[in-house]
Amino acid sequence: MSIQLNHTIVRARDKYASARFLATILDLPVGEEFGPFVPLHLANGVTLDYMTVDPPQPQHYAFLVDDDEFDAAFARIRDQGLTYYAEPGGGRPGHINHRWGGRGIYFDDPDHHAMELLTRAP
Repeated sequence: MSIQLNHTIVRARDKYASARFLATILDLPVGEEFGPFVPLHLANGVTLDYMTVDPPQPQHYAFLVDDDEFDAAFARIRDQGLTYYAEPGGGRPGHINHRWGGRGIYFDDPDHHAMELLTRAP
């Protein structure tokens, strides 16, 4: 068997609110709670398991999406009035990047996790 990432824990002040936030941006259903976790299942078989902790330590999560998914998610980000950036750490607010011939943005979730959407990866 090849080695694959199966799941990771996303620490949040409110696991329900944070899972719903990302699910709304990515147009994904929120899974049913199990134990201390609220899951989001991604297309490649990876699950983000949201867990309530206080305070959460901000992390970085990057999502490779196709052009149509990027357009839809980017529209939802703008519709919600979220600040987005072209560079990690908040560089070039209000812009997108064009790395590797694609498009990408960064935005913060409610717990200040740096979320990234990109259409091409190296």
